[in-house]
Amino acid sequence: MPPGFLIALEGVDGAGKTTQARLLAAALQQRGREVVLTQEPTTGPQGQKLRSYLQGPTRHLIPEEELALFLADRREHVEQVIQPALAAGKVVISDRYYYSSVAYQWALGLDPAHILALNETFAPRPDLVIILKVPLKTAWARRVQGRSEPRQLSESPEYLERVAAIYDTLKGPHLHHLTATGSREETHALILRLTLTALGES
Repeated sequence: MPPGFLIALEGVDGAGKTTQARLLAAALQQRGREVVLTQEPTTGPQGQKLRSYLQGPTRHLIPEEELALFLADRREHVEQVIQPALAAGKVVISDRYYYSSVAYQWALGLDPAHILALNETFAPRPDLVIILKVPLKTAWARRVQGRSEPRQLSESPEYLERVAAIYDTLKGPHLHHLTATGSREETHALILRLTLTALGES
């Protein structure tokens, strides 16, 4: 059985992660790969608690308490979805993973090294991380267009600017920063090329 492969798509809200994760999953399935497409926050019990909080009108928890919610959801995600799929040799594509915690909670003042250390005690490191970058005006417009669910008033453009700047600082041989200002199809082609190279299929 071939080893599993974990891919994380990251970036600010509105960067196109969800759309690109779906396109990538479909493309890999067409090439005969078994794919598990997942996301964070999850739809599990801990994820539902987190989503309820994130859709509330205010960010009333202190950063450490907020991080604890993300960690609880991610632990459940790893145990119930990610680890079993990787053990079965599948490709896991996660729409957000622990680099989101690094970016969003670092922007609230937490230590990024501490955030990484907490996550990597139980969460497997991705084989490939693709960080999508778009102008914040574009991301903001996508977030509000057609949205029916409430959004936190505290998610201001200034906060998202800090998050985007932090994403720009994340480095590593498995991290790739990709400008996603082209069409959906152009961005997908770039992501697929990166993925196939990482999988040794280019």
